[in-house]
Amino acid sequence: MVVEGCLAGDWGACGRGGLLLILLLFLLRYCTRLTLNYLPRTNRPGPNQIKAQPQKHSQPSNVRISEKFSEVQLQMLVNELEEKFVIEERWEPVIEKKNGNVSYSAKCCDPKDGGPTKYVSTTIFENCTTELLRDFYMDNEFRKEWDKTVVEHEQLEIDQGNGIETGRTIKKFPFLTPREYVLAWRVWEGKEKSFYCLVKACEHELAPQQSKYKRVEFYYSGWRIRKVYGRDACEIKVVHQEDAGLKREMAKVIFSKGIWSYVCKMDTNMRKYAKRSKSQYRTQPNAVSLMQKVPSGINETPADDRSPIVVSSTVSLLMNKDEIQKGNSGSHSNIKWLAKGLLLVGGTLFLTKAHSSLGAKLAVACLVNKLIKKKGVSKDILQKRLLLGPPVERKH
Repeated sequence: MVVEGCLAGDWGACGRGGLLLILLLFLLRYCTRLTLNYLPRTNRPGPNQIKAQPQKHSQPSNVRISEKFSEVQLQMLVNELEEKFVIEERWEPVIEKKNGNVSYSAKCCDPKDGGPTKYVSTTIFENCTTELLRDFYMDNEFRKEWDKTVVEHEQLEIDQGNGIETGRTIKKFPFLTPREYVLAWRVWEGKEKSFYCLVKACEHELAPQQSKYKRVEFYYSGWRIRKVYGRDACEIKVVHQEDAGLKREMAKVIFSKGIWSYVCKMDTNMRKYAKRSKSQYRTQPNAVSLMQKVPSGINETPADDRSPIVVSSTVSLLMNKDEIQKGNSGSHSNIKWLAKGLLLVGGTLFLTKAHSSLGAKLAVACLVNKLIKKKGVSKDILQKRLLLGPPVERKH
C-alpha cells in the first residue's frame, strides 16, 4: 500500500493518553471556530479565499509526475534505505518489538529545517517470500478489507510506458477531518528478487481539492523489500515523511502507541492473503505489473554484504581507539572538520562511481593534503593508513 500506516494505523491501540491529546485538539479547533463566529464579517475569510484554486500547468500531468521518479531520485532513495544520512541528523529510537512471526523496529529524526518528522522502520516477516510481501503491500483493494482507516481508494492513472501509477486515497482520522492523499508511485525490481518503491505527493486533474477533506500536501515515502540473509524470512525497510496537519509531538505519540498493533494486523492479513487464489488478485494494469528493472547505474548493496559504508571504514583507518579518545577530550572543532572531510570523500566516490578506484584516490589525496596542512600529520603515515589500511599482524 502506498499510504503508510504511520499516523493513521490502529487507533484503538493508541491508548488513553493519545486519545486525550486528540480530544484536546478537537476542543481547540472548536474554540477557534467559535471565536471566528464573533469576528466582524469584514475580517472573516470569504469563500473565494477558502476554495483552492486549481493551478495552471504548461506541461501534461504525466510529464510532470515522471520527473519525480528519475534515476537520480531512485539512487537517493537507495542511499536513504542504506542509512547514508546527513552527518548532522540526529536519530532517536522509537520502538522495537517482535513475536514469533514478525519483528519491527523504528527510529525518527526531526529535520533542522523544521520539516515533518522522518521515520525509518524495518519489518521482518518469517516464512515469507519477497513477491508475496510486495503483492500484499501494494494491493490497495485488499487493504480496504482489513485497514479500517482506509475509507476510499481509486486509481487515477497508470503510465503504460514507465509504470508510474497515480491514485487517490481517503483515510479517516478520529475527531479530525478525513485526510486525502493524491500520490504517485513507481516500483523497480532489483537484484536477487528485491524490490524498490518510491511514493510522492502530486496533483492530478481527476482529483480536484474538496472542502470536506484535508489534502496532504507533503508526502514522501519509499521502501525496499528483500530476503533476509541466511533465514527463511524477508524484510521491508521504509523511509517515511508526511505532513498530515498534526502537531509534531502528537503525531509521535500516535505513531509509537499504535504502530505495533498495526504491524501485527498487517502480518495476520498477509498470511490470509497468501491463501487467496490467483483469480482473486487484481488484474488491471498497475505499478507492480508494469515495474522495470533497477537501472545498471544504481548502486545496490546485496543482502549478504555486511561491509561498512565508506564513511565508517574511512573513520576506522584514520583514527584508532586512542586517537578517538583524545579527540573526545580535545577540541570538538577537529572532529567536526574531519566529519566534513569524510563527507567530501563519500561525495567524490558517489560522483565517480563508474571509476571507483580513481574517485577514491582523488578523494584520499584531497583529504591527506588537508590533514597535513591542518594538523601537521606525517604524509607517509597517512597515505599508508588510508590507501593500504591498518597494519597486518604477521604470524611468526
